[in-house]
Amino acid sequence: MPSDTRNRIVNASAELFRRQGYTGTGLKQIVAEANAPFGSLYHFFPGGKEELGAEVIRVAGAFFGRLFGSIAAEAPDPIAAMDEFFSGAAKTLIDTDYADACPIATVALEVANINEPMRNATAEVFEAWIEQGTRGLMAAGLPQRQAREITIHMIAALEGAFILSRATRTTEPLQITGEALVCDLRLALGEPASRGAQRRGPTRRARPRPAATAKRS
Repeated sequence: MPSDTRNRIVNASAELFRRQGYTGTGLKQIVAEANAPFGSLYHFFPGGKEELGAEVIRVAGAFFGRLFGSIAAEAPDPIAAMDEFFSGAAKTLIDTDYADACPIATVALEVANINEPMRNATAEVFEAWIEQGTRGLMAAGLPQRQAREITIHMIAALEGAFILSRATRTTEPLQITGEALVCDLRLALGEPASRGAQRRGPTRRARPRPAATAKRS
């Protein structure tokens, strides 16, 4: 079905952007990964790589929004949700050998100053995340401004922790950042701070790989 081909192209692009970045991924590689005819890419995305990239950003952004929403819905409170989100992010990095992180931030860093349509797409996703988090914290009793500030802090800290964790190949940045944000959220909600009280065990550090195999193809 045509929609299946389109979905394969978008999903393959999201995975490649996450691993290699936007500029490091070629269209031939995308269609090969998606097992799709080359012409189908321009059939679904007449604007080429730029249009495809913007679609990938929006689709991936919506996916991560739903993911956080499901975590928040299953958690007993926003504090537990925050803790679980950072713990899950750390586990994902370990499970994927530090290759799987947020494709939105990866692309934003590459294109923010050179590609306005792509920058707009990343801005839309980040603002959607901020609005979603703000609504959730307001439902927990925080005023709108404080809820928005905490949400922005969380997203900015998470993206920074992803970069540090991938560079150092250890989950320590995510663990420390998550604990700090949980502490801040406890204080904002009027609960006693207990940073570090629920540490989940030793930090996982990946073993260094030989230089010849350090890069992914």
